[in-house]
Amino acid sequence: MTVKVLLLTQWFDPEPTFKGLAFAKELKKQNVEVEVITGFPNYPGGKVYEGYKISFFQRELCDGIAINRVPLYPHHGRSALKRVFNYISFFLSSMIYGIFRRQKVDVIYAYHPPLTTALSASIISLLRRTPFVVDIQDLWPDTLASTGMLTNKKLLNVVNCVCNFVYRRATKIVVLSPGFKERLVSRGVPAEKIEIIYNWSDEENLRYYHKSSVVLPDGKFNVVFAGNLGLAQGLPSIVAAAKLLQEDGVNVNIILVGSGLAKPDAEKMVSDQKIDNVIFIPRVPPSEIGDILQQSDALLVHLINDELFSITIPSRTQAYLACGKPIIMAVDGDAASLITKANAGVTCEPGNPASIASGIKYLTSLTSDELAALGGNGSAYYNEKLCLSAGVKKFIDIFNQVAK
Repeated sequence: MTVKVLLLTQWFDPEPTFKGLAFAKELKKQNVEVEVITGFPNYPGGKVYEGYKISFFQRELCDGIAINRVPLYPHHGRSALKRVFNYISFFLSSMIYGIFRRQKVDVIYAYHPPLTTALSASIISLLRRTPFVVDIQDLWPDTLASTGMLTNKKLLNVVNCVCNFVYRRATKIVVLSPGFKERLVSRGVPAEKIEIIYNWSDEENLRYYHKSSVVLPDGKFNVVFAGNLGLAQGLPSIVAAAKLLQEDGVNVNIILVGSGLAKPDAEKMVSDQKIDNVIFIPRVPPSEIGDILQQSDALLVHLINDELFSITIPSRTQAYLACGKPIIMAVDGDAASLITKANAGVTCEPGNPASIASGIKYLTSLTSDELAALGGNGSAYYNEKLCLSAGVKKFIDIFNQVAK
């Protein structure tokens, strides 16, 4: 029997989200009927993409996948209130559409964050009597408090109550690391309800990338940090590490590719301190990021030093492994263990500029063959254990299980 799955996610292609169209297409390839409820593309800039205009409803067909777009308030800036409007607007529109849509499905899949997407799925599931699976990529309210996005204790308690409601309603919960599972079990979620499926990368854009107009400088060891440049990424520590390397005369550039809330302050720090080995490159299309990663000599992962992040695996980790480049992993816990198991690079202390600088300096001392060996180890590990097809097979097992 072919299982019918409704994917509910606030972000979907053409927005940069790895569990978007590629996920849906692989599900279809493996004999799953897929339909999508999402918003109008506006992430991460907060402006609706060219070619789209917010309306009451829009339906697209892409590679045989039906994509149903519902209205939302477009925003992804510093204003907490506007961010709440963004989340709540999609919650309401997706919930209303999901409740009253004619087509029946066997399983609802909800991508979280934001929590409001999972809440929408919970209510649709309840009223339509359909099992739902929630895929947790961020542990709310922990992440909100750790990044400073929300500090009001009463509001954090409200978020926690909503999380507990979602966990109770979910038929299955998928998490991205063993640490996430342990944290949820400690909150009273039954262990048998939780499945671990490691994230994969945007394989199509990494393998079949377009030539980028961005060309990394010659003559230096180029370390690339690509993706969201937000508060959680701890850019001040990265910039401080670059300054230490500059003072130590290490022939290296740290290249930050992307956009985010923390980028303006990091640019000011570089300018004020006259740091000349940090290069900022604006966000590039997903189709070009593979070219930039391949131009690099090594790739950097960093999150602020917080207990929560020791149980997470940043999404760029899988992309970096798939690229076959040495990795500087400045995240404790599960992410560091992954790099150690794969023998794909070096691990450093998060939030410690001296440790990050030391890790980078060590890689600059290796021969090209030694660097290639580390990168090869990473890509082999990814292809065996973390790739898209392997992850989707695990999801399908879960969908079939809950649909019975």
